[in-house]
Amino acid sequence: MIKLSICIPTYNRSKHLKNCLASIAANDSQYLNQVDICISDNGSTDDTEKVVQEAKQFLRIKYQKNETNLGIPRNFLKVVNMAEGEFAWLIGDDDLLFPYTIQRVLELIQSQSSVDYFYINSAHLTTEYVFAFPQPFNTKDLPENMQAFSPYNKPGVMPFLDLIDPKISFDFLGGMFLAVFRRELWLKNQHHLDRSAIEDKRTFSHFDNTFPHIKIFAHAFAKSKAYFEPTPLSICLTGAREWSPMYPLIHSVRLVEALELYRSRGLKLWAYLSCRNYALNNFISDMGAMYFYREKSGFKYINPLAEFAKNMFYPNTYLSLFYFLFRKLKSLLGFKI
Repeated sequence: MIKLSICIPTYNRSKHLKNCLASIAANDSQYLNQVDICISDNGSTDDTEKVVQEAKQFLRIKYQKNETNLGIPRNFLKVVNMAEGEFAWLIGDDDLLFPYTIQRVLELIQSQSSVDYFYINSAHLTTEYVFAFPQPFNTKDLPENMQAFSPYNKPGVMPFLDLIDPKISFDFLGGMFLAVFRRELWLKNQHHLDRSAIEDKRTFSHFDNTFPHIKIFAHAFAKSKAYFEPTPLSICLTGAREWSPMYPLIHSVRLVEALELYRSRGLKLWAYLSCRNYALNNFISDMGAMYFYREKSGFKYINPLAEFAKNMFYPNTYLSLFYFLFRKLKSLLGFKI
């Protein structure tokens, strides 16, 4: 049985996908032979199919192209359904792997047989850096000392819900590319998703079409063992997110909803209260940004007064204004305070 499936949903981002596949192909063939790569193309009109066909010379790829665009969440679900591995790793089409990544992930799966969910740390890099080099990008050109996505540095096994801690995951497992998970449990818990929500193609209009993976994770792994791997084994590119104007919606609304879900699945009360207060550290500035950029920000999906009412007892709801003003002051003074 294949141990690991690398699952890549994609749509009209062939130049990113080409780099992603090149980084996978740079791994040792001894380990590449133990994985399959699944690509679900959401109806691309660029040269994505050509990029995939070229990569098939070096990689075991299962490729399917949707006749019509299914929307982001349904494409996520489809690509995992295509997989055959005992574990699945959902990564973005712009993510990169190190040449030693697959070996290390397979070793973790082998050595931690009781674990159902692996948090695999990632490193930050800008798209400007990657595209300043000849294409496809060669991971030999990666800079040293890239910043890690999570600053937590203690490897080991823990209860899954202990990962819900801003010291470990500031977005509470929102980054799909950070998770290697037991595929069987994922498949058994897809039914928890609201079908009408994931069929709604409006970006981030519901919790379920913003974080379908969190909805499944919370149900599938709440009672599971997890493993935290602090060494970055992937590279997440910043500057390649078309949904950036909607980040305030994600940060101050959808992440709070994620915490409510985790609480319903067994997250301890104190951890929930602490995490929720943390999630509100940009609340007022996020609400302002959503209103100011309301044509693109997803403002129409929320009731601002209702959002304030349900968060009114958390200190950061109010302190977020002072945090915002302090950041602006620091910026104006050139970080001299």
